[in-house]
Amino acid sequence: MSASNEIDDFASLLRRYRLAAGLSQEELAEKAGLSSDAVAALERGRRRAPRPLTVRLLATALNLSDTDFAVFTESLRRSPTVYAPQVQGPPLPSDTMIGRASELAELSSLLSHGGVRLVTLTGLGGVGKTRLAVAVANEVRPQFEAGICWAPLAARPDGPEVTDAVAAAVGLRPASDAGAEVDALAEHIGSRQLLVVLDNCEHVVETCAWLCTVLLQRCPRLTILATSRELLRAPGEVVRQVQPLAVPPSRAEPEEIREADAVRMFLARAAAHGVHPRDDRLLQVSRVCRSVHGIPLAIELAAARVNVLTIEQIADELDSSSRILSGGSRTAPLRQQTIDAALDWSYQLLSAEEREFFEAVSTFSGGWTLTAAVTVFCTEQTDACHERVLDLTGRLIDKSLILVDRDAAEARYSMFSVIRQYADRRLDDGGRRTIIEQRHLRYYVELAERAERAVGTDQQAATLDHLDLELDNLRVALGRAISRELGAESMRMAAALWRYFYLRGHYSEGRDWLESALRIAQAGPDPVAPAALAGASRGAGYLAFLQCEYDVAAERLEQALALYRRLDDAAGAALTLRHLGSIARERADYDAALQLHVESLHLYQQLGDKSGIAWARHYLGFVSWLRMDLDGARDYSQAALTHFQQAGDGEGITWSQLNLGAVALYAGDFTTAERLLHQSLGRAQRLGYREGVGWSLNQLGVVARRQGRLERAIHLLDESLAEHQELGDRWRSASVLEALASVAQDHENTAYAAFLLGAAAAVRDTIGAPAPLCERPDNEHTIKAVRDALGERAFAHAWGAGQATPLHAVADGYPPDTLSTLDTPW
Repeated sequence: MSASNEIDDFASLLRRYRLAAGLSQEELAEKAGLSSDAVAALERGRRRAPRPLTVRLLATALNLSDTDFAVFTESLRRSPTVYAPQVQGPPLPSDTMIGRASELAELSSLLSHGGVRLVTLTGLGGVGKTRLAVAVANEVRPQFEAGICWAPLAARPDGPEVTDAVAAAVGLRPASDAGAEVDALAEHIGSRQLLVVLDNCEHVVETCAWLCTVLLQRCPRLTILATSRELLRAPGEVVRQVQPLAVPPSRAEPEEIREADAVRMFLARAAAHGVHPRDDRLLQVSRVCRSVHGIPLAIELAAARVNVLTIEQIADELDSSSRILSGGSRTAPLRQQTIDAALDWSYQLLSAEEREFFEAVSTFSGGWTLTAAVTVFCTEQTDACHERVLDLTGRLIDKSLILVDRDAAEARYSMFSVIRQYADRRLDDGGRRTIIEQRHLRYYVELAERAERAVGTDQQAATLDHLDLELDNLRVALGRAISRELGAESMRMAAALWRYFYLRGHYSEGRDWLESALRIAQAGPDPVAPAALAGASRGAGYLAFLQCEYDVAAERLEQALALYRRLDDAAGAALTLRHLGSIARERADYDAALQLHVESLHLYQQLGDKSGIAWARHYLGFVSWLRMDLDGARDYSQAALTHFQQAGDGEGITWSQLNLGAVALYAGDFTTAERLLHQSLGRAQRLGYREGVGWSLNQLGVVARRQGRLERAIHLLDESLAEHQELGDRWRSASVLEALASVAQDHENTAYAAFLLGAAAAVRDTIGAPAPLCERPDNEHTIKAVRDALGERAFAHAWGAGQATPLHAVADGYPPDTLSTLDTPW
């Protein structure tokens, strides 16, 4: 023990007389008829008021002369009756604590006035538990009249040494055994009002729990504050999870970024290296802080790299690996000099089974459920294994290695990325990566296929939300299947997910996955089931259609149709015919579109597929209002709506309301149109169905323009354009540009109207699709009015500027410098 006490005269004399007599403590105890612990306690000053009989027995055993005996007893009378220990206080902080104001206030109140006697600060390594404990101890010092005692336990490998550390903190020296030490501790603390801080308990958690229980039972005014990566689970324990520092949102303004605690820490540590990032670098600082989730140790280590890397380089490195998080303070404990060292400390405390589970769940990305963990970890999914996984999950949560989110009906688990990367590397060390990732892939293939069956039912909204949660895992699983050229798994999964990617507006991503899967299947040695090949071709073709790549889309869909017909799969053929009809519709080949949708309808009728029949009628209604057959459109759409409402098909209801709203719009019934289109917009927003949102906004903008509400029309059409442009739907983007041109002309901003018309024409030329028949009268009227107002030369100039401007720039409100009247379009 490192601590030392001022030893009183009696203790000094006893030791001097014993040594002069040539006796050990045990021999003196035996001669005096006392316990060796009693002799040790007297010599070390822990026992201050021995009974007169004890003094006489010692004097006799030591064979003291009358003179020595008189000195001996006189020294006892001079000894202080109240012992003022030299306690070990908390370490002095080397810098100002950043953030934590609310935690500090709560913990101070809890320890001072809350009636709580044992508080454990828990959290992952490097999150700042010790630093917060120091601040709390200093804050509450006036409330504890006997003082604050700080017991660092990081270097204590076993139980007896933990007890020694606490003894040293309260001003005692170790006894000969742990039991006597605890008795001495309890006797020494007694009824004094004292706060003991046990720092870094996780590796001796059982000893700490036992010691806290004993001392709190025997010392009525003792309070204990512990820091530990694992809960003590002692009686009366109140746990507070120390969270990482707050990070700014991804699109925060510079002021908001600077105010975030994580950023403040990074800037302070970077300044210590002489680096002071300007405001234009704050976004990169924010990236760094979000990459490390605001973990203080990781921020410190990242900031230490500013002497050799730019902040952007640090952020880029952290996107893929946490290996650069090293090079901490030389004076810090080894476990705090790198992130890996911090995690090594936690990893070494795990049992063999806990390590295996920790490594296995690192294969997940974006979190997981208990069921998913059972599938990935267990060879067989039995009740016994489910119990094991539940227990292991709880243990790793207690050890601050797994996070749990209980906000939804089903708990979801995750890891901070630095921990996940560490566990993933350990998975390599264990040689179990292949089998674990195979199980992960199998689980998510099956999940995707179950989800595909639920889309289009009353479970669609919940299914899409669940796929949103699992999107990172789905992407990882697909990526693994494709990188390993697993044709069957790639095909099954990509084909099962294409409708999800469509409904959520991830057209490019879904199409990329499908095309990669098709490429592997066609090049691979193993044959792929024709049904899977047809499904993937159909999905890829439809997503290409949504991005207005009509030739590519038609080629893929024709391939799918041929496969379905060869398989005698009428349902697959009917759906593919529907998609081919959509291509014809956007190319304004309405006769071909109607013929294809009618053929699709007949197949569905032969199958007795009520949902398919409703969708065929919807598309017949869609084509009908585009070609201004309003009566036919109304009949088809109303029939489809009736079925969709009965089936609870949210996507179908949205489209039927859109169709009926458009019929009312072109019939001049703006009140009905606005009501129906607001309903479709609200439903599409609730479903997260982006195409439905874009279309509803588009049609509402046209309604507002025809009502003369130009400002509202601008707002609605701008939002619609942004939505369609992000989706990649150039056909609809062109229509929205033309509608905006009509509004600009109504606003008497004729040059800008001509610019928009030119931009729309360029889009239509690129995709090879004219304006829908129902929209042409408005467009022709606008073009004539703008040309008449500007004159041919100015009109050609503005039109040409629009044609030369990329769609994304137009959508961002780009005004060409050469047209001074366009500097403020509205």
